[in-house]
Amino acid sequence: MNMDVRYVLGIDYGTESGRVVLVDVRDGREVAWHVTPYPHGVMDVELAGTGVKLGAEWALQHPRDYVEVLRHSVPEVLRISGALPEQIIGIGVDFTSSTILPIDQEGNPLCYAEEYRHEPHAYVKLWKHHAAQQEADLINELAAARAESFIGRYGGKVSSEWMTAKALQVLRERPDIYDAADRFVEAADWIVFVMTGMLKRNSGCAGYKSLWHRREGYPRSDFYQNLDSRFAAFAETKLRGDIVTLSESAGVLTEEAAAMMGLRPGIAVAPGIIDAHAAVPGAGATSPGDMVLSMGTSLCHLLLSEQEIQVEGICGVVEDGIIPGLYAYEAGQPAVGDMFGWYVKQAVPAYVEREAEQAGVTVHEWLEAGAAKLLPGESGLIALDWWNGNRSNLVNSELSGMMAGLTLQTRPEEIYRALLEATAFGTRHIIEAFEAAGLEVKELYACGGLPQKNKLLMQLYADITGREIKIAASTQTPALGAAMFGAVAAGSLRGGYDTIEEAARHMAHLQEKSYTPTAVHQAMYDKLYREYRRLHDYFGRGGNEVMTRLKQLQKKAMTSS
Repeated sequence: MNMDVRYVLGIDYGTESGRVVLVDVRDGREVAWHVTPYPHGVMDVELAGTGVKLGAEWALQHPRDYVEVLRHSVPEVLRISGALPEQIIGIGVDFTSSTILPIDQEGNPLCYAEEYRHEPHAYVKLWKHHAAQQEADLINELAAARAESFIGRYGGKVSSEWMTAKALQVLRERPDIYDAADRFVEAADWIVFVMTGMLKRNSGCAGYKSLWHRREGYPRSDFYQNLDSRFAAFAETKLRGDIVTLSESAGVLTEEAAAMMGLRPGIAVAPGIIDAHAAVPGAGATSPGDMVLSMGTSLCHLLLSEQEIQVEGICGVVEDGIIPGLYAYEAGQPAVGDMFGWYVKQAVPAYVEREAEQAGVTVHEWLEAGAAKLLPGESGLIALDWWNGNRSNLVNSELSGMMAGLTLQTRPEEIYRALLEATAFGTRHIIEAFEAAGLEVKELYACGGLPQKNKLLMQLYADITGREIKIAASTQTPALGAAMFGAVAAGSLRGGYDTIEEAARHMAHLQEKSYTPTAVHQAMYDKLYREYRRLHDYFGRGGNEVMTRLKQLQKKAMTSS
């Protein structure tokens, strides 16, 4: 063992599991990794172990699951790699967002207390908890009526996924739990608190998800008061705490946390970062005009710029939000891999599963092979990619999926291709919204599980957007990016780096192969995209609100059952 080698840990908290990656500081080599599935999983029907039923659009998690990742996966990567605790110089964490939880004065989640064990509002609200849409609507209506300056930084609408809407939902439905909460925190900040004993809010989550601005701070108290008189002191009480930038250190590993994780105390810990945001330096994107497509169950679009401009339907723009000295914009599609997974699990015929098994491939691979044989437009299908609502550019979780053109001759691989194309159309629309606002999109990078697995998908994205797409070499780009921030938290004196740009130059790599547009396919996709936009605007901009009405009828039926 070469004791001169230094490592950093990147801890990636996803929707279903947490992953720890051990990374060589010198070159970004991913030496070892280990995954811990969350024992409680995603609770969207019933509160695990209680029998308590959850309502429509709920999605909860148990915070103990996050601690189990530290307890199991960190020692495992040391065991697998043979690395010694004294070789670890820094730790970085990325997390799904906005994933929030109420905590008491000691920093313990309220759901840890026996009196709140059966109370859903005392648990973690996962990013895809959409049951706070009414609260989001209230926030948007009031912000528009008052011409609040902050609303423009979020494309004119805030999401039901974000901190303010979720906290307001707790207040309106369970004021006793709201009062019992000393603070509401992002899970990214809470798990860093578990490691360091210091509760600090990272500027990324504060800016993108909690309406904070570097110069303006949070919205004024009279705004919160007009939402609900009991909500007036929300920012100054429930959101209090130091806000740190991503280039700083959030603290060092405590003795208690070090013992649990099999490490030594005093290791530098970076502030938490949103998972997709960590993928930006992880893919090597650090310059104005770089856009990263972080592709997994959902898709986040991260664009770097030197300008702060209002853009319709974006999820936010934050100064120093990812790369110091640049503004970082976020947009997103809340169902991409999830949508493909839904089709495979819930809708493919049994014969597809049999033929895939006989061929020794997965159902996804079987469908991809069949879909790749089709020409653009050959299926006669077109879909809207709203299986989990629309995040950008409409910011409406009440919208739902749709497919047009089905006939008695439609085959499974045609439906699958239409779903792939729909997500690419959605990404093209997001890019066009940025450009229409005056922001330049120069380079596209893609990372995550999907670019590694589905070559057809990436070719469709190139054909439909008309752009070259470069692919990150890492299969675990958010974890790699988080590890880079761990190296920056450690600094050069401890063997790390002093800036994230320097870390990216040494630690980020791209695949040799990129995807370029197929010229003969672009003309047809331009025509199909125009049809997508017609459907998008008709169902999404008030031409026909049938999707919202169906959701309301569904909720009414579930309430009365």
